Amino acid sequence: MAKASKLRVGVIGTGIGTYHLRGYQSHPRAEIVALCDVNEQALQQVGAEFCVPQLFADYKKMLALDELDAVSVCTPNYLHAPMAIAALQAGKHVLVEKPLSTDAKSGQKMIEAAQAAGKTFMVQFNNRYRPEAQVLKAAAEGGELGEIYFARCGWIRRNGIPGWGSWFTQKQYAGGGPLIDLAVHMFDLTWWLMGKPQPVVCLGSTYSKFGPQMEALGPWGTPDPKGKFDVEDMAVGMVKFANGATVLLEASWASRIEREWVYATLCGDKAGATLERQWAVDGVDETSIDKLRLFKQEHGAPVDADLKVQPDPWMGRLAAVRHFVDCALSGKEPISPATDGLAIMKVLDALYKSARTGKAVAIA
Repeated sequence: MAKASKLRVGVIGTGIGTYHLRGYQSHPRAEIVALCDVNEQALQQVGAEFCVPQLFADYKKMLALDELDAVSVCTPNYLHAPMAIAALQAGKHVLVEKPLSTDAKSGQKMIEAAQAAGKTFMVQFNNRYRPEAQVLKAAAEGGELGEIYFARCGWIRRNGIPGWGSWFTQKQYAGGGPLIDLAVHMFDLTWWLMGKPQPVVCLGSTYSKFGPQMEALGPWGTPDPKGKFDVEDMAVGMVKFANGATVLLEASWASRIEREWVYATLCGDKAGATLERQWAVDGVDETSIDKLRLFKQEHGAPVDADLKVQPDPWMGRLAAVRHFVDCALSGKEPISPATDGLAIMKVLDALYKSARTGKAVAIA
């Protein structure tokens, strides 16, 4: 059978879904045929902006389109599983935003649906596709760092609680707070750079110091004063792997720090590396600085190297979407398969359980 010349795609969700639309628009072999959102005003506005021919308020009606080959699921976390499973059962390739779902149990059902459908199923871990991450990955795989035995990573904000009272701050809809919202990004990136070792045990703590008082709110999301805040606003943890390596992680929507900071630091027995992004003014000025540095020992002296990489203003988001198109059309394995999303969900579930019980938790 001849391979399709184009991938005909639809996007569910007009929020972060606009990044997916831009990504599809930038790929010569992708064609946007449909868009779905329950918000009629947003649907019409975004549909007109991207010249989408078919608009839907009901995603199930969109999935019934015979001309639709693939779907991006860009909705609140609790909708990822039912929508992705429905799309896979309808015979569509699926790209789902992170996190994979709200917990590993529902994530496992998504993986099983993809296996039954035989379709490409990818999770949008966009940080893997950032140019500096790709350079560091090549260095790690090339042996420049040697054995990576320890790492620390995090995404911490000073004032960044999103949409207080909305789905973001309700456990039943989001699955949790910054651990599942922010740490999922940097833990995944760090784990991937380390070569994806098998996690075996973790210890975690969560805190809720500012959210219940409606303090340290950020500019993201749509607040709902009638809603509630029953998730953490900070989380920290330690994860140990079968090969003996360890990762420390931290994530916060709200903490008394100088500014927002996103980072991954790797310690190898040949060299270390740090990949970080700092914002000039937390939550206000989007101006940011990306840094990639290597730390070596040469001739008995410490040597630091700043690697200059062409920055990506989209932080890998569009590149990830283009990669999904290539994989769906060719059948090759994605750089960020949904099975990796499930592995990350198992770690997050274990960290939340550890935080609840105060004990170390084995990771299944």
